[in-house]
Formats: sequence, structure tokens, C-alpha cells
Amino acid sequence: MKKKDIKILLVDDEPDILEIVGYNLSSEGYQVITGENGVEAIEKAKKHKPHLIILDVMMPKMDGVEACERIRQDSKLNNTIITFLTARGEDYSQVAGFDAGADDYITKPIKPKVLVSKVKALLRRLKETDNSSELLKIGDLIINREEYKITKKGEEILLPRKEFELLYLLATKPGKVFKREEILDKVWGNEVVVGGRTIDVHIRKLREKIGDKSFKTVKGVGYKFVD
Repeated sequence: MKKKDIKILLVDDEPDILEIVGYNLSSEGYQVITGENGVEAIEKAKKHKPHLIILDVMMPKMDGVEACERIRQDSKLNNTIITFLTARGEDYSQVAGFDAGADDYITKPIKPKVLVSKVKALLRRLKETDNSSELLKIGDLIINREEYKITKKGEEILLPRKEFELLYLLATKPGKVFKREEILDKVWGNEVVVGGRTIDVHIRKLREKIGDKSFKTVKGVGYKFVD
């Protein structure tokens, strides 16, 4: 996909951020759409269907976390990559962002060139998604990557994006032990710093929704999916 075909939605209530970040992304050749609050983020995401959304957390009318959650409820935006760009660097803020369905969490201040590099790294995931198998069947579990839909014994199970990505990763190779570092790299991105308990929390939620016996903890190493 050429840069000129890639749409990036940038949402922040600070005009300077919109101007500076927007300018740098436009200079790289991307199509840049801007918004100033969470409500606009949802409206413009639905209208333009961007490949990447960059969200601030603290915004008027609706904060970025709630906006992210609502965007993730739209099946037409399942493949959209979402990252937060915010001055809120606390662990609990990052966890809230990832739980809302974000793919990355970038803290301000950040140099424009570094941000552009991070954007390029995030957009590389578009290729990885395109090259992935769309349908995965394991026992009575069917994982549809294209639609971000999961069914078990004919019953649909709704999962936030990160839980889905984690499940899909483990289920691609049942029995293989995925190390924690590999999970962080492939699901959250190797440039992202998340709380040490983030993987454990997501595994716990998957056990509740998919079944406790489907996931095995290998102490001190990581996790594996058990068929």
C-alpha cells in the first residue's frame, strides 16, 4: 500500500499538536484527517475509515479511552490501528488504554521524527494482517481474523482487539510455548512498554471467556494454547 493511500486520523485538543504532528505526517505523504475531541474521533473514524488513529487521552466532550472503546465496537473498524499519544504516562493510564483496545501507547513529549518512525512501525502491521490466514479452526473454536469474530460451539464470543490478537497468536500454533517477550513483541509491539501484569490480565480474561483449560501457564517462560 502506497503512503498516499494511507489515512491517518489525528485527534487532540491542542492546536499545536494537530499542526506539528499533522505537518510531519503529511510531509511523509500520508493523508491526515484531524479532530479535536472524542466525539469527533468517532464521527470521523466512521466517515473516513482510517488505517491508523492517533488519540489523545484527556479531551473535551469525550476522553480518548471512551472514544477508543466505542470505535472498537464498530466491526467496520476492526482492522484500524489505534495508538494513544498523551502526556499521561502512569501505568494505570496505559493499562486503561490497552484494555480499551489500543495497539500502542506513546507518551509526550516526543520528537516528530521519532513519532513518524513509530507510525511507520505501526503501519507495518497492516501488511502482517493482510498476509495472515483469515480463518482458523481448532476443535469447536472458529477464529475469523478478517471479521474479528470468534465462535465456540456455534456461539459468538466478543473480544476486545488485544484479547483477540493474543488468542489468535497462541491458537496459530497449539502446544507451542510463547515466551512473554514474544507475546509482547507480536501483540503489543516491541517498542511499547506495558505493565508487567498486562499479559496475565488478558490471559485471565480469555480463560473466563474461552475456557480455563485452553490456556496453560509455563512458569517463568510464558503461555501456550491447549487444543
